[in-house]
Amino acid sequence: MDIMGKNKKKRTKAYTGADAATTRPVITRISAVNRSKLGQWWFDHKRIAKPVLIASGVILVIVILIVEIVRIANA
Repeated sequence: MDIMGKNKKKRTKAYTGADAATTRPVITRISAVNRSKLGQWWFDHKRIAKPVLIASGVILVIVILIVEIVRIANA
């Protein structure tokens, strides 16, 4: 008989008997930090502000490059 060919089924159902492990409580860690008004704004809006700032920077660099290319071409 081929041992490699037969795989034992794995148990996926959680055991809920009398001696089952009790579920651990969910721990929420909260840390208090003194921030400036600007620092607190950045902390609250970071997910939105970062991509907007990156996109603005890329667009600004592209505009500067186009202006310089046009200025060099007209010289």
